[in-house]
Amino acid sequence: MNEPAIDLSAAPTPDVAPLIASDVVKRVTGPGGEMTLLHGVSMQANAGEAVAIVGPSGSGKSTLLGILAGLDAPTEGEVTLQGQPLSQLDEDGRARLRAEYVGFVFQSFQLLPGLSALENVMLPLELTQQQNVKERALAALDEVGLSERAGHHPLQLSGGEQQRVAVARAFVSKPKLLFADEPTGNLDSATGDRVAELMFELRKSSNAALVLVTHDDDLAATCDRRFRMADGRLNEL
Repeated sequence: MNEPAIDLSAAPTPDVAPLIASDVVKRVTGPGGEMTLLHGVSMQANAGEAVAIVGPSGSGKSTLLGILAGLDAPTEGEVTLQGQPLSQLDEDGRARLRAEYVGFVFQSFQLLPGLSALENVMLPLELTQQQNVKERALAALDEVGLSERAGHHPLQLSGGEQQRVAVARAFVSKPKLLFADEPTGNLDSATGDRVAELMFELRKSSNAALVLVTHDDDLAATCDRRFRMADGRLNEL
C-alpha cells in the first residue's frame, strides 16, 4: 500500500491548527503486565498560541510530548501536525514533516559538540536543502545575541549561551510548531528568564504554536493556556 504523498512545498493553510491530538492512548507492556501511560488525551495548539503542560515527574508529560512530535506512535487515537494525520505516514514521512514544520528546544540543549554554534544552527536548513543557509543561521544567532560567538563550540559556551544557540536552531527554519521540553530546567533563574523571553519573542514574530513542558509555574503562567498532566490524564486549568 502506497503512503499518501506529502506536499511539503505547498504553503500551509492558515486556518489549520499546527497541532491537534484526539483521544490519544498509550499502553506499554512491562514485567508486571500492561500499563496505560496516557488515557484519552485530547488537546490543540493554534498558530501563535503558547500552551504549557505541567505536572509531576512520571505523570506522562514526556510520553505525550514524544507522541505529539511524532517521535512515538499512540496505541489509539490520532495526532495531526499541520493538517497531516501522523498515522498515515511511515517513519520517514514523519521525519520529513518534522523537518519542514517543527522545531525543538530541550533541557539538555542537544547541541552537537563537534560543530560550532553557527554549524549547529545551520544543520536543520542543510537537512532540508534550503537556500542561503549560512546567512540565515547568522541572522538567527544575531536574533539571540550570539553572532559574535558563531565560531565557538558548545563546550566553549556557558549553559545559557548553549540554550540560546538551541533556540536559534529551533527557529531558524521558521517552524509552525515548537516543542520545548523543560527549556530552562538547567539554567539559573535570571538566565532562564532571558531564554524564555527570547523563545516567546521569536514565537510571536514567527506566529508559531508553542507547546511547553515545564515544572516552572511562573513560566507556565506566561502561556495562553495551561494543562496539568496527572496519572496519564490531561486537564486544562
